[in-house]
Amino acid sequence: MRISQILDKVDSGDIALPEFQRGYVWTRDQVREFFQSLYRGYPIGGFLTWSTKAETTQTRGNGAARDGAIHLLLDGQQRVTTLYGVTHGRPPRFFEGNPATLTGLHFNLDTEAFEFYAPAKMKDNPVWVDVSSLLQQGLAGHFQQVTELTQGDGRLYGPYIERLNRITQIKERDIHIDEVTGQDKTIDVVVEIFNKVNSGGTKLSKGDLALAAICASWPEARPTMNAALSTWSDAGFDFKLDWLLRNVNAVLTGEAQFSKLADVDVPTFQKGLTETIDSIAHLLNALGGRLGLDHGKVLSGRGAFPVMSRLLHDHGGRFPDAMTRDRLFHWYVHSFLWGRHTGATETALNQDLQALEDGGVDQLTDLLRRSRGGRLEVRPDDFVGAGMGSRFYPLLYMLTRVHRAQDLGSGVPLRDGMLGRLSSLQVHHIFPKARLREYGYNRTEINAVANFCFLTQDTNLRVGARNPADYLAEITQRVPDALESQWIPVDPRLWRVENYLDFLAARRELLSYAANDFLDTLHDGPSPVDLMAATRTGLPPTTVAVAEPAGDDVPGLASLLTEVAKAGFAAPELDSEVIDPRTGAAITVAAAYWPQGLQEEVGAPVVLVLDPTAKEQGALEASDYRVFHSADALRQYVRNMRAQHFEQ
Repeated sequence: MRISQILDKVDSGDIALPEFQRGYVWTRDQVREFFQSLYRGYPIGGFLTWSTKAETTQTRGNGAARDGAIHLLLDGQQRVTTLYGVTHGRPPRFFEGNPATLTGLHFNLDTEAFEFYAPAKMKDNPVWVDVSSLLQQGLAGHFQQVTELTQGDGRLYGPYIERLNRITQIKERDIHIDEVTGQDKTIDVVVEIFNKVNSGGTKLSKGDLALAAICASWPEARPTMNAALSTWSDAGFDFKLDWLLRNVNAVLTGEAQFSKLADVDVPTFQKGLTETIDSIAHLLNALGGRLGLDHGKVLSGRGAFPVMSRLLHDHGGRFPDAMTRDRLFHWYVHSFLWGRHTGATETALNQDLQALEDGGVDQLTDLLRRSRGGRLEVRPDDFVGAGMGSRFYPLLYMLTRVHRAQDLGSGVPLRDGMLGRLSSLQVHHIFPKARLREYGYNRTEINAVANFCFLTQDTNLRVGARNPADYLAEITQRVPDALESQWIPVDPRLWRVENYLDFLAARRELLSYAANDFLDTLHDGPSPVDLMAATRTGLPPTTVAVAEPAGDDVPGLASLLTEVAKAGFAAPELDSEVIDPRTGAAITVAAAYWPQGLQEEVGAPVVLVLDPTAKEQGALEASDYRVFHSADALRQYVRNMRAQHFEQ
C-alpha cells in the first residue's frame, strides 16, 4: 500500500494510530534520519495492523464517524506518526510528545541534507525548502523558487527539480502491511504476536492494546483517564493508565483480563469509567481517614484496588456500612503484607473477584487465609524487612497514624496536614545511620523497618545524629509515654549501639503486637479508633514522609536513577523487599527493584542486590528476576534497553 494511501486511511479512520502509553518517543535526529532514508530509497520496514471492531469511530483528521472494523497500527506507530506529522505540517490528533519534533523539517537543494529550521542560515535562503510545504503543494508550488534560485542555469535547474521530485515521490512509495484479523485474535493473542515480531523494540502490554481499541471508538477515553490520574497525582498518588484501566475492567466485567473489555460498548465504558474514578477517590479518602494511608509512598497493595472498586460498584459507589468497610480494609492490608497480587496478577485478581461475587468480603478473607495456611497474623520476624520499599513500612506508618503516635519532641499526636513551620512528617532512623556504620552494621540492618519512626521535621532536625542512649533518655523525662506511643523499647540497655540488634528484636515484638491488635479490631468491627468520623469530600491532604537522598550509600546509584528517568523507564522501589511470586515470601532486600520491569507490565523484573547470599541468588534466579550486583552493570543494561527502545 502506498504511503499516501496509508495517510488517507489515517484521516478517514480506516487506520488508527493507537494511543499507546508511551506516546511519541522519536527525537528530531531520528525524524531527520528517517527522511534521509526515505529520500535515498533505503528499506524502512513494513507495518503491522490489528483489525478490530469499532463503534461509531471518531477518527483523526476530519473527525468523521464510521461503523464496523478499524485497523489499529501495532508496528510502525512512530514511523506513521512521523510521516503524518511532517506531511501535514502538524502532529496527528491526540499526539503526546513535543510537536517541534515533527515541524520545521527542511531540505537543502545543494547538499541534499535534511535539517530542522534554523533562522540564522535558512531565513530568506531559497536553497532550503520546507519539506511539509513541498509534500502538501507538490512541485508546482516550488517551480518559482527553483527558477529564482538557479537564475536560468539549466545545469542546476534539472538536478534541483529531480531532488524535489524524489521527496514528493516518498508518498507514492509502497509499504507492506501485515494484518492480524479474526475472532480468535484476542488482546492476549495480538500482544503475543506483536512482541514476537517486535522483539528488538519496545514491548506492547495488554493494557496498551485494550486502551488502543477503546480509543478507536472513543478518542476521549485517554484524556479523560489522564485527567483523573493528574488529579490524584496532585494529591500525592501516582497511578498508571494500565492500573486505572484494570479497575474499570473489574468494575464492568467482574474479571481481570483486559480481553473482557472487547464486549463492552462505548456508553457502558464511559459510565463505568466515571463510576470507577468516583470509587477510587472514595477509597483514597477512606484509606486516608480510616488507616492513615494518605499519600503514595505509603499506599501499598495497589493491585487490590480492582477488587475494592468492584465492591463499591456493587453497592452504588459507597460502602454499605462501617463493618463492610473495616473488614475490606482488614483484607486489603493483609493482601499487600503477604504479596497477594505479586506475580500472576490476573490469576489472583480473578480468584478474588469470584470470591467477592460468591460470598462478599468474608469469602475474600477466607480465601486469603487459606492461601496463608489458615492464619492471618503478623509475627515479629515479618518486620525484619528493610527500607521504605518493604511491605511493612506502610504498616508502620499506618500504626503511627491510627494510634496517634506522639512526636518525640513535642508530644503532639502525629497526623496529616499538620500546620506550622517545620511540622511536616519525616522518616527518622532511631539509631542514626552514621553511628551504625561506624560500628560495622550492614545496610540491611541499618535500614531495618524496626529502626524507623516518624517525627516532625523540627524534632528530626533537633535529634539529628545524636546517640540514642542520650536523646531517648531525655525524651523519657521531657515527654512521658512518647516512646511507648511509637513502640520504642524503654529499657535503657537497648539504646546502646552495641545492643542494636537486641533493640530491633524487642521493637519487632512491640510492633507485631500492635499490628495484630489493630487488624483484629478492623475484622471484628468499627472501634473508637476511627479517624474518619465523617466521610470527607475531595481527596485527603498530602503528608510527605521525606526520605533521605536516594542511593546515598550505594556507589553510582543516584546517577543511575537519573539516567533511568531520562530514558523514560519506570522509577524503582528503593531499599525494597524482593518477593517470591510463587509464595509471596520475601527473598532479600534490593538496593533498587523494578517489580514490573524497566518498562512496566512488559519486561522481566529487575533487581539490584549488592551482596546476595548463594541462597538468595538462587531464589532470585528461580523466580526469573534479572539480577545485577552493581550500579555500573545495571547502567549498561539500561543503555542497551534504551538503544532498543526506539523503532528502527
